[in-house]
Amino acid sequence: MSQDAISCELHDFIEVACMYGYQVRLELKDQQVFEGKARDITTSEKREYLIISNEQQQQQVELTQLVRMQVLTPNARFTEVNF
Repeated sequence: MSQDAISCELHDFIEVACMYGYQVRLELKDQQVFEGKARDITTSEKREYLIISNEQQQQQVELTQLVRMQVLTPNARFTEVNF
């Protein structure tokens, strides 16, 4: 992975969101905001991406660009993670 990879603890939260298919709201370093269902984590050219999808599209978000992940799914195991 790249040298500026996220910590294992933060990675675990993303894996749980994917495992349970949580609806999430992602805030990025460049102020972009995405909402969708957490689907999977993928790797490309030594970078990791979270794949989320909604009714319109599927989006890949680089993990190192995350600032915050809010879980919108009721009764989730956690509600928010700050990166």
